Amino acid sequence: MKNDTEFDDLEFKKMMSGEIYDMKDCLIQHYLTKASMLLEEIDSVPRASSKIREIKLRSLFGSAGSDLSIKPGFNCDMGFNIHVGNNFLTNYNVTILDMARVEIGDNCMIGPNTGIFAVSHPLTSFDRITMQGISKPVKIGNNVWIGGNSVILMGVSIGNNVIIGAGSVVNKDIPDNAVVAGNPAKIVKFTV
Repeated sequence: MKNDTEFDDLEFKKMMSGEIYDMKDCLIQHYLTKASMLLEEIDSVPRASSKIREIKLRSLFGSAGSDLSIKPGFNCDMGFNIHVGNNFLTNYNVTILDMARVEIGDNCMIGPNTGIFAVSHPLTSFDRITMQGISKPVKIGNNVWIGGNSVILMGVSIGNNVIIGAGSVVNKDIPDNAVVAGNPAKIVKFTV
């Protein structure tokens, strides 16, 4: 496999800046393959070896604070676009598609089977057929609890102290202290 510096980075730059990009690009595929290989290594670590698993996860992520706890079944695209704070917990089968930056604050918990998708496909069928993608960052504040089977879509910012009810689809920004639920997620109430 080529060294990272041997690739043309035009499509990668387009991806990182939120423009439509070619998902088949060699550099993008290179990074996807690197992350996939590391995820396979992580999956092969016995559950009892949590420290080894944590070390490998830290090498996958762009940055991670103290007390990183990620249950088996975790998946991502690049890994290096994921930045999490202190006391980060995911339950089983969480997927973070990080073709753009995904930033998650301190004291956040993510329920099982949840997806955070910082990527999508353009609306035209031609662009989808030719494997074009578009990515936008996702930002999640501090003290956020995301219930199981929820989906957070690209470009969304979630404030601090937010609770997202199980099974919710978050397609727009959520202010601080909100409790949201539903598809699409709507504010149910505010916490104190």
